[in-house]
Amino acid sequence: MTEYAALVVEDSPMMRQLIVFALSRLKMIKVTEAEDGVDGLRKLAGGKFDIVLTDVNMPIMDGLKLVRRIRTDPVHKDVPVIIITTEGAAEDRKRALELGANAYVTKPIQAPQVVACVKELLKIP
Repeated sequence: MTEYAALVVEDSPMMRQLIVFALSRLKMIKVTEAEDGVDGLRKLAGGKFDIVLTDVNMPIMDGLKLVRRIRTDPVHKDVPVIIITTEGAAEDRKRALELGANAYVTKPIQAPQVVACVKELLKIP
């Protein structure tokens, strides 16, 4: 069985826990947590990830800046990125996807929705 590494970047500990819990339904995924974009970049620099799930509104570095940085990083430029955010406006979604995000999930999140999104992007049957 293939094992996948997921990076969850979310400044709210409760929300991060919720995402990690949703991903725990997929036994082949090993989750690393980061509490903001800068911490996320640090974790990316130290390892290889198959998928990144990030919030947009975070202190220090927001999720959109993080997506921009991931897309210019030779190691992670092709890694699927899921944006998980309270920003439900069409222009926010459009901007995130233009920056290179692969999926956009609005809060409140539903675990099955997150799991389905991850499975689709990682092509897990």
